[in-house]
Amino acid sequence: MDRLQPVDEAWSRALAVVAHPDDMEYGAAAAVARWTAQGKTVAYCLVTSGEAGIDSMPPEEARPVREREQREAAALVGVSAVEFLGHPDGMLEYGLPLRRDIARAIRRHRPEVVIMTNHHPTFEGGGLNQADHIAVGQAVIDAVRDAANRWVFRELLTEGLEPWNGVRMVLASGSPYARHGVDVTDHFAAGVASLKAHAAYLKGLGDAHPMADAEEFLEAMARATGTRLGCRFAAAFEVIEFG
Repeated sequence: MDRLQPVDEAWSRALAVVAHPDDMEYGAAAAVARWTAQGKTVAYCLVTSGEAGIDSMPPEEARPVREREQREAAALVGVSAVEFLGHPDGMLEYGLPLRRDIARAIRRHRPEVVIMTNHHPTFEGGGLNQADHIAVGQAVIDAVRDAANRWVFRELLTEGLEPWNGVRMVLASGSPYARHGVDVTDHFAAGVASLKAHAAYLKGLGDAHPMADAEEFLEAMARATGTRLGCRFAAAFEVIEFG
């Protein structure tokens, strides 16, 4: 595997936009813990509430549970601003409504960096990605441009949201095209605690699921990535530059 380059950390505000509660916690949360410890501001925007993610729990019961667990998980890595867009879990469609809602969030938070998860059809190693992740990832990339264009989604202007063209890069975690990394050695434990906060979700996976053991799963991934960056533990990102 090629050696990773360090992610540029010369910024102060980031917005993470992902499909589900727990998406940030599979690797990226430890990097968020590092960044908030540096004094950076990171906000979370969840497109769905993950209400279809627990087989034994009806969506109307799962929604408040998963939202609560996501807020708890975010707090453990220094994130206090967590919002949910309310799109239907498992049935996301790429299109104008999704782009508009993400562009709205970008204009409201005015980040320099947007964080998302892998938007490619597969993960490294060939495992298939999930449809919601793909739809949200592509919508995030396009919404960065939409947020900067005064004449796209003009209704946002009537809401008092002026265009924002300050996004310098999008960081995609879990991408098979990751060429950059973040040393999370000192913040790995916070990342593990953040994933463990999704207790109901992890229990729903069952003991036999490879992701059910949060610490073992994250350690294997972070250690392999750390080898590529030259540290003990690291998180990998695909960097998509703007401007």
